[in-house]
Amino acid sequence: MDFLIEYAMFLAKAVTIVLAIGAVLVMALMAAMKPKTGKGDLNFEDLSANYQHLLNGLQQELLGKKAYKQWAKVQKEQDKVHDNRLFVIDFDGSMDAGEVASLREEITAVLAVAKPEDEVLLRLESGGGVVHGYGLAASQLDRLKQHKIPLTVAVDKVAASGGYMMACIADRIIAAPFAIVGSIGVVAQLPNFHKLLKKNKIDVEQFTAGEFKRTVTMFAENTDKGREKFQRELEETHVLFKDFVRQHRPVLDIDDVATGEHWFGYQALSLRLVDELKTSDDYLLSQMAQRQVFLVKYEIKKSFAEKAGLSAALAVRTLVQQANRLVIWR
Repeated sequence: MDFLIEYAMFLAKAVTIVLAIGAVLVMALMAAMKPKTGKGDLNFEDLSANYQHLLNGLQQELLGKKAYKQWAKVQKEQDKVHDNRLFVIDFDGSMDAGEVASLREEITAVLAVAKPEDEVLLRLESGGGVVHGYGLAASQLDRLKQHKIPLTVAVDKVAASGGYMMACIADRIIAAPFAIVGSIGVVAQLPNFHKLLKKNKIDVEQFTAGEFKRTVTMFAENTDKGREKFQRELEETHVLFKDFVRQHRPVLDIDDVATGEHWFGYQALSLRLVDELKTSDDYLLSQMAQRQVFLVKYEIKKSFAEKAGLSAALAVRTLVQQANRLVIWR
């Protein structure tokens, strides 16, 4: 009898595991067979209408019935359709600036409908990343400038390194008092396992065509000549970065701020890295009475595999951000 009970429990567990695996495979197959309707979805959200709805609800609760009617009457008389609009775009940049895929679609959509009297507000958050990724992101913002559409960048938390490369495109930069700004510099680092491999008698052979096809490597022994070449490449990239910032933000004394240091909003204002201390929330509230405000968001459709790995990626990213904060405040 004990044997039969144990066997039944084992069988139930086995069936459960098989069914779970089967369900995952079916979901993956359905996702793969789902008809393609495009790379993503573009959404326009009327923030002005949302704000007015919130305001009406609050006033209705706070005012008496008679007072609310009087307020609503005055509000209706003041309401009018604004000719100019504010388009809000969010950019929360990762190390590889992969979010530029959505940014380019959002800017293309804005350019399709925007007029010179309109404005774009970019709510930017990024600690920087790869040069080519953030270079492309900055170029996307420059498309607005080429079409004479005013651009304001709001930094609530951080716009450093590649993030500041994007910010300096703007006609105006606003920042929260303790937002981190700057870090106009270039950094590269990689581990080298050559000594460890040598100790364990493991050889690594590297073959290249071209003297500087590979300057430094993780596994082979690096040479002084390779290190010098790599350092020169970093210096050249830094010069390009400084020239880019100088071109788009001539009010800066580039030699004072291009040291790789970062500053908080208060300090950044005195150094002219930003133009005003203000949060994006306060800026939006100040514009609600003057413009129709729309949030523009392009969401790329994710495959089943991408959705399955999203939680793990977010967890790793959170750990990295926490580690960076520990380094900053330590």
